[in-house]
Amino acid sequence: MSFDWTHYLFLAENLHKGFDNPPTEAMLRSCVSRAYYAAFCHARNYLINERDEIIPTDGSAHNLVKRKFSEAESQTDSKIAENLNRLRLDRNRADYDDSIDDLGSTSDFAIILCQSIFLKIRELQQPS
Repeated sequence: MSFDWTHYLFLAENLHKGFDNPPTEAMLRSCVSRAYYAAFCHARNYLINERDEIIPTDGSAHNLVKRKFSEAESQTDSKIAENLNRLRLDRNRADYDDSIDDLGSTSDFAIILCQSIFLKIRELQQPS
């Protein structure tokens, strides 16, 4: 059975809330990272399963997934690409930078972007 990437979104939401305590910096950084991977893997699987794309299993997949959505002609695809790009930039900062200004807002925005990607993929899956 394949992993349900919405579970990473659920985890990100709970990390952002701090599991009923004020979230720590590590929780907020992890929230951003998990939100990105939830969105990226969901988008990757959509391309594989719905558009028969071949996506590599190495690090090159990140740019390829974004590119596949940006090259499509619909505004929905373009928005997915834009949101994936922003999420990845924030994820890289959360995973690698020693300090991040306004991490709480970054974490909040990561969840919003992730939710948006899930919704936009659902729109693409609706019959025309």
